[in-house]
Amino acid sequence: MGKCSGPQETVCECCHGEEQENEGHKGKLIRLATGIVIFSAGLAVLYLADVHAFIPVGLLLASYIILGGDVVLRAFRNILSGRIFDENLLMSAATIGAFAIGEFSEAVTVMLFYQIGEFFQEAAVRKSRKSISELMDIRPDYANIITDGNITAVSPGSVEVGRHIIVRPGEKIPLDGVIIDGGGLIDTGSLTGESLPRFVTAGDTVLSGCVSQNGLLTIEVTKPFGESTVAKIIDLVEKASGRKAPTESFITRFSRYYTPAVVLLAVLLAIAPPLILGLEWAEWIHRGLVFLVISCPCALVISIPLGFFGGIGKASRNGILVKGGNFLEALNDLDIVVFDKTGTLTKGLFSVTGVHAAPAYTEKQVLEIAAFAESFSNHPIALSISEAYGGNVDKGMLSDFKEMAGFGTSVLLDGKRILAGNGKLLATEGVPFPDFEDTGTMVHIAVQGEYAGSIVISDEVRPDSREAILGLKARGVGKTVMLTGDNTPVAERIASELSLDEVYAQLLPHEKVERLEELEKAKRPGGKLAFIGDGINDAPVLARADIGIAMGGLGSDAAIEAADVVLMTDEPYKLVTAVDIAAATRRVVWQNIIFALGVKGLVLLLGAFGLASMWGAVFADVGVSLLAVLNATRLLRR
Repeated sequence: MGKCSGPQETVCECCHGEEQENEGHKGKLIRLATGIVIFSAGLAVLYLADVHAFIPVGLLLASYIILGGDVVLRAFRNILSGRIFDENLLMSAATIGAFAIGEFSEAVTVMLFYQIGEFFQEAAVRKSRKSISELMDIRPDYANIITDGNITAVSPGSVEVGRHIIVRPGEKIPLDGVIIDGGGLIDTGSLTGESLPRFVTAGDTVLSGCVSQNGLLTIEVTKPFGESTVAKIIDLVEKASGRKAPTESFITRFSRYYTPAVVLLAVLLAIAPPLILGLEWAEWIHRGLVFLVISCPCALVISIPLGFFGGIGKASRNGILVKGGNFLEALNDLDIVVFDKTGTLTKGLFSVTGVHAAPAYTEKQVLEIAAFAESFSNHPIALSISEAYGGNVDKGMLSDFKEMAGFGTSVLLDGKRILAGNGKLLATEGVPFPDFEDTGTMVHIAVQGEYAGSIVISDEVRPDSREAILGLKARGVGKTVMLTGDNTPVAERIASELSLDEVYAQLLPHEKVERLEELEKAKRPGGKLAFIGDGINDAPVLARADIGIAMGGLGSDAAIEAADVVLMTDEPYKLVTAVDIAAATRRVVWQNIIFALGVKGLVLLLGAFGLASMWGAVFADVGVSLLAVLNATRLLRR
């Protein structure tokens, strides 16, 4: 993780935690080196010097305590707390037993190589965590506020909404806000994974975590730090590892039964042949101890969660936030993918492409009336009408404004009731209107219950929408569907252009949920249904789907809360990338499971028949664990 770039008095908890972790790593390295030196001295004295036996034994015992004392202590503490069967118990029982039968050097050797393996495993895990940490090193260290004409660096958490902050070139934007002065290029890579910087100027919204490359920006804060984009992202990534995928849960349950089973088998292997067949006790106790060392489930317990952690990190680097390993795993089983239209498959950047006026009105009058009717709305269609009108709207002339989701708006203009919306709105109000054949979205206008005209709004399909749908089908998705509140001709045209399997148009928000529930019944057994929308108006559908995916909704509270996956750019093809990452993660995880169980099973069998020494046991435990962890970290390098 990067070091603090803010003032010295600012405390950076992330850096402090990293320093503590580095100190602990150095301490383990020193202890390991010390144990190796004393162990080597003990072996040299044992085999090369003619001294009393207690000297080499004392040296070997000292090296064992240095190398394995913490393992034995953890095993003892776990027994006291009721967590008896784990790798600490297995290693302690095996090595103490080896001491008991006079295999001093083997006992220390097993613990030495176990600790070496643990050291490299921890190094691999630290590398994985560091990769995530560097990716998520977007937490701002300070914010520059303007106080009495002076610039003061303070904690971002202490900055109130409405305050003005200064961001110099090279500094992170600490809080979400709107630029009120200045402009330039900002690096959004840590949020979106995009390599190209974005140009911003006065009036543009900027998100915390981005970096100003070449401009001095004055920003008015619009959200407190706890609700800022950077805080939400960090919270999502930190919580993601706590949501286990089904494979992880299986390994947890497997270890719970596996460990006591192998302890029982080791005990039976050690005592049954001597008791029943009268065979040599030392030989069979040795075999039981070897069996214990081999049976440690470290490779599975460590590498599988690391595999999902690596997959989540890989997705984050590509601008895809996955809220947990369970959702990453579920992406492998997509059967039906349902898309919202506006802002998802299309750009959501509407423009007026036509105006139809009734005989009593001119096109200019229709556009002006529509602009007044939509002046209080922030809907993209309303904004496009206001932009096309271009004039000033005296909002003092307006009263009793109502915005009806899925219908349109209603307002009183100089005492006259104005309606602006779709055909459903006019039909509900009993206003007859002509049915135009047009490829755009129709906004009908009525004044005092009489039809005044209509405005045609067109939206542009995103350049990668078709590629995304074809990519999903190539990866096994059975059906792609579009749900939209837009009119049927427009929806059918876009569905045909993008090769969608089904399209349902003119839906209200609650009707989208109903249609989604119908599609749920049609998915194959074990299949998952995903809904991808812009995360603003589609929160109910996002929450209802097996996997809710918000696209381009990073600044939306609804997207963050309702979605399971957040695509941080306006690119539908990111979903295909997420599916590929999920598939790679599953491959790595199952490679580890098969490899670990296969090798352990073989060496356990060899150990039971006396064909595997402690060295084989060490390889089966530490070697397999290390190889599995290294395999899991491949996800971070791809």
